[in-house]
Amino acid sequence: MPERRSHDCVRSGTTTLFAALDTATGKVIGSLHRRHRTAEFKKFPAELGRQVPADLEVRLILDNHITHEVPAIKTWLVAHPRFHLHFTPIGSSWLNLVERWFAELTQKELRRGVHRSVQALERDIHTWLADWNDHPRPFTRTETADEILDEVAAHHHRISDQGHQFLRPGPSSPRWPSSAARRHRDRRRPPPRGGGPGGLLWIRRRDRPARPGHR
Repeated sequence: MPERRSHDCVRSGTTTLFAALDTATGKVIGSLHRRHRTAEFKKFPAELGRQVPADLEVRLILDNHITHEVPAIKTWLVAHPRFHLHFTPIGSSWLNLVERWFAELTQKELRRGVHRSVQALERDIHTWLADWNDHPRPFTRTETADEILDEVAAHHHRISDQGHQFLRPGPSSPRWPSSAARRHRDRRRPPPRGGGPGGLLWIRRRDRPARPGHR
């Protein structure tokens, strides 16, 4: 049967998936919560502490979500010194290898699934996570950072007649635009086709189940 997908987006409820990828083995530790607040996030490193051997340090690479940097989390980290947080630059969460795992989950399970309730969605995620850990596969980057940047520079060179400019990152690179500037820029952007901000990119952590009979 061919894969089918409707153009509209109906929110029937959400779930939040926290996931930690062991880059050496490919195994993933995940937990699902109905909300994405500091209280839910603090439970996740506590779960990691129970599953990771006590003699190992735990280094977590995170994006810049506000729940990751509130005083309650900083206090928890002081009490658990084996945990260290590292943050990706703003707008660069794709650098985090766990995002590649989220892409696998999205492409091979969520986009092809029909979930008539949040509970059904969570059951499928738990099942897929367990199947993955039965046969884990570590991800390996096949290109160096210089090769990736050279490809991006070559692409920008091809479209240079459109007025684009590419700068390799370095000490003198311009800073990212402020959050206020980004909000102003985003307000001027036309909404994406198909409805909903960001389309299926948002499915990585806050997927929405389909309404009954909806594909």
